Amino acid sequence: MTEPTGDVRSLIEKIAKWIVDAPDQVFVDHLDGDVIELEVGEADVGKIIGRQGRNVRALRTLLGAAGVRARKRYTLDVID
Repeated sequence: MTEPTGDVRSLIEKIAKWIVDAPDQVFVDHLDGDVIELEVGEADVGKIIGRQGRNVRALRTLLGAAGVRARKRYTLDVID
């Protein structure tokens, strides 16, 4: 595991592509300060957030677990 941010970025990207209907519109970007931005198509924002925010909460939990391994605290922002 040479670059943990690349692994975290690809993890979020793969999971998001499984959730949405248009996986070609999923873009994940790593910003300074350990912020991961997830951008999906306008029609798929609701699927990423999920009912009462369950899907996005699960993604943030996975991101937090991956951050413990990398000794970093990541933040996930969903861009619509």
